[in-house]
Amino acid sequence: MEIARSLALFVLAGLFEIGGGYLMWLTIRDDKPWWVAALGAVVLVGYGVIPTLQDANFGRVYAAYGGMFIVLSVLWGWQIDRIVPDRYDIIGAAIAMVGVAVIMYAPRST
Repeated sequence: MEIARSLALFVLAGLFEIGGGYLMWLTIRDDKPWWVAALGAVVLVGYGVIPTLQDANFGRVYAAYGGMFIVLSVLWGWQIDRIVPDRYDIIGAAIAMVGVAVIMYAPRST
């Protein structure tokens, strides 16, 4: 259950970070109104809070989150921007997930 909660927090954090950044992107690159960027900024603040709910220390959480960010970014590009990942995207994302598993969930002695 702890791993499921942790993974859910990583996914939520990723959606907030990527979503907030995407709203900024739309405003600056696609001429969306200013309030879209303001909403992106609010969402990004939420991203700053969510990782604090993880049980591990800051360095471990953010190191592992980097791997989750890779996977979620590939999925975002596929689902939102309709850019189908190629085999190298998939291989890279799989390698990143192995890193997440090792960093966050490998058994450790205290």
